[in-house]
Order: sequence, then C-alpha cells, then structure tokens
Amino acid sequence: MKKVYISGPMTGYPDLNRSAFADTEHRLRCYGLEPVNPHNLCEPDWDWHRCMRADIAALCTCDAIMMLPGWEKSNGAQLELHIAHRLGIDVIVSYADLLRYAGAL
Repeated sequence: MKKVYISGPMTGYPDLNRSAFADTEHRLRCYGLEPVNPHNLCEPDWDWHRCMRADIAALCTCDAIMMLPGWEKSNGAQLELHIAHRLGIDVIVSYADLLRYAGAL
C-alpha cells in the first residue's frame, strides 16, 4: 500500500486545521492509500521545530505528499514540499491529481 504524507497549513487555523487533515486522511483511505497525518505524529507540548523533525522523518518514508489548500502560506508545508521534490517523492496538489495517482496504482 502506498503511503501518502498530508501537508498543509496549521498555524493560525482553528484547531490547527485538524478537520482538513482528518478529511484528507479519510479520503486517502477510501482510495486504498495509507495516510500519514502529521497531527498523529507530535505531542501537544512539542514546539514547531520538534514537530517538524518528526514530520520530516515520517515524510521520508512516504511514496507521495498531498498538499492541502493554503500550503503556500505555511513555512512547514513549503519545507516538506521542497524535501519531497529533492527526494523524488510524488507530489499531489489537487484532488484531481489524487484521483490520477490512486488510479495509477
């Protein structure tokens, strides 16, 4: 099963944008993909740097990264996308891309 890391904005969003990440996690499962939700990787008392270290380690184990709307305004998501590009991890930037990616499995 292909693993897909979910990347998007958190800071400044109500409840750190958990609903968008949870919705995407559910959608990925429906397409037969294994989601990696960064909200499930960090403890509430961790700072941004510690979370990013855990997130990047998880990203490195994935086959693809799914970029959520608003990622362009997120320093963390920009960093994750840069790493994905450099490591040759597939990039999904829309739900149309997701359909194509899931259909190619």
